[in-house]
Amino acid sequence: MTIKRLDGGGWLVDIQPGGRGKKRIRKTFKAKVDALQFMRLKMSGSYAPLLSKDERRLISLTDMFKTWYELHGIHLKAHKDTYARLLALAKSMDNPLVRDFNAAMFAQYRAIRINEGISSSTLNRELSYIKAVFSELKRLGHWDYENPLELVRPIRFKSQELSYMSLEQIQDLFSALSLSKNPDITLVVKVLLATGARWSEVQKLKPEHVRSFPGLVTFQDTKSGKNRALPLPDYLANALYYRLTKGPLLPCYGVLRLAFEKAKINLPDGQCAHVLRHTFASHFMMQGGNLLTLQKALGHSSLNVTTRYAHLAPDHLSEVVRLNPLQLLVEAEWAKNKD
Repeated sequence: MTIKRLDGGGWLVDIQPGGRGKKRIRKTFKAKVDALQFMRLKMSGSYAPLLSKDERRLISLTDMFKTWYELHGIHLKAHKDTYARLLALAKSMDNPLVRDFNAAMFAQYRAIRINEGISSSTLNRELSYIKAVFSELKRLGHWDYENPLELVRPIRFKSQELSYMSLEQIQDLFSALSLSKNPDITLVVKVLLATGARWSEVQKLKPEHVRSFPGLVTFQDTKSGKNRALPLPDYLANALYYRLTKGPLLPCYGVLRLAFEKAKINLPDGQCAHVLRHTFASHFMMQGGNLLTLQKALGHSSLNVTTRYAHLAPDHLSEVVRLNPLQLLVEAEWAKNKD
C-alpha cells in the first residue's frame, strides 16, 4: 500500500484493498490530499467520487462533517464522541447545504440554544468544533473558501469558581465512604487526592502501572495521550498494587455522589469527581507548591490552565503590598523619622 510521487507531477496510489493476491488498484491524482483520500476511503470500502471545488458547497453540513471524520477526525482520541456531537449539531440546524451555512445561521441557532438553557461553555465548544472542521478541511485541500464562522466570537461569560474541600470536609467524606459497601471507593478517592489525577485515569489503572517501593503510579490513558508518572506514598502504592493484582477497580462514581450527599458537601453541577482534582491542586498551592510542578502533576498541556490555582499561593501577588508607591512613601517617612 503506497503513494508515490510521479516524475512528471502528480501522485500514484498503488494498493490492494483485499490483501495479497487480490485485485490491485492503481490511480493517479494531481494533489496528494486527493490521493490520500482515495487510499483511505478505498481501503475502508467507503470510497465516493471526489467532488469538484464548486460541488463541495452543494453538499449538506452532515456530509461535510463525514468527510472531515474520514480524513482527519477518525485519528483523534475522542473521535466517536466528537463526531456524534457534530452530527447532532447539524441535525439541530436542519442540516443545511454548506453553501447556505453562515455566521448568521449559527448565531440564530445559538440564540435558540441559550433560551433552552444550554450553557455558554457548551455553545463555545460547539463553535470551536465547527471552526476546526472547516479549517482542517481547508488544510487538506477540501475547502477552497473562507471559514464561514471565522469572525464569530465565543460568548464571554464569568468562569465558574473552582470548588475544593477543606480538610474537615475531606474527613467527613471519608467517614461517609466508610459506610459504603463498595470495597474500592475509599482507595480510589485516596489516590485521587494524593495525585490530582482524573477519575478515568485512576479507574483504568493496571498492576503494571504501579510500583510499590518507592511508590510510583503511571497514568497512561490520559486526556493528552501522554504518559504521566507521579510519586505515591509507599503505603498507598502498596495497597493500590495489591488491589489491582486481583482485577480492575470496581466502578464507583455513583457511590461517590451518594457519599457527598451523606457528608452534606454541596458542590456545583458537574464537579462531583473533579472536585477531588481541584482539592489536590488547591491545597498543593496553599502549602507553597510550585506552579510548574503542579502543571506537570495535573498533566496540563498549557500553563494558562494551571494558573487558575495561582491565587491560592501564600505569596501570590505579595509584591503589590511591598512595591506600591504608598508603601515606598511610608517607608521613606519611617526612615526619615528614625534618623
